[in-house]
Amino acid sequence: MDAMTRWLDPDEQRTWRAFLTASRALMDALDRELQRDAGMPHAYYEILVRLSEAPDRRLRMSELADATGSSRSRLSHAVARLEAESWIRREECPTDRRGQIAVLTDAGFATLAAAAPGHVEGVRRHLFDALSPAQVDQLRRISETLADHLTASRPN
Repeated sequence: MDAMTRWLDPDEQRTWRAFLTASRALMDALDRELQRDAGMPHAYYEILVRLSEAPDRRLRMSELADATGSSRSRLSHAVARLEAESWIRREECPTDRRGQIAVLTDAGFATLAAAAPGHVEGVRRHLFDALSPAQVDQLRRISETLADHLTASRPN
């Protein structure tokens, strides 16, 4: 083994594996429930949510990709599928001929409104109900620290 590698000690290894297992299990459960109840994966739900929260329910595709943590090509594919459902439409950007704007349609907003109560209940049941208020606070602080660190070190 390489002497320069900072190997994980046993406690770090347990923590890492527990984090991976919990993260995957949570996202898998939420994704399965959204597929079953709303006919969409969690990634599509997140796109609809981000657009619903944006002014006039519209965002540049590049901003939407950044907000959802998606690559431009992955987002473009997802938006094409959401367009096929008439939940989103794309418009040309008036200030940039190369840019496009994703717009949440009324049908997309209605789909999101119908899916949201079940999804929120799933988040509550799978995450928050298992934690004490102090653990929720700890999880938020840890998650914010990690998000800040990873966002700051992400290449542009």
